[in-house]
Amino acid sequence: MAITTKYCQKELEEYGGCVASHPASWQEKCLDLKLKVAQCTSSHPVIRKIRTDCASEFSAFESCLRENQTSAEACQPRLNRFLACVETVDLSGTANAAPQPT
Repeated sequence: MAITTKYCQKELEEYGGCVASHPASWQEKCLDLKLKVAQCTSSHPVIRKIRTDCASEFSAFESCLRENQTSAEACQPRLNRFLACVETVDLSGTANAAPQPT
């Protein structure tokens, strides 16, 4: 998460603000901002490595969010599993790499 925040802070803040402002309809109201976050995160090699190595955990978290649109806190256990996976990713060789154009 710190890596995502480092490279995509503006996008994450806008998306987070939208989600907080629309607790019952964030999935629909914030879709464009979610796509901006996805575009930002997909362009950096460190983030791409994390998303590849922890794809199943991230997918489970996203599925939970879709299933619990009015109660995102229900997905905390899946978020925790994703974050635990992130801690195990070997980022040697990617930390200083430049983002790839999208």
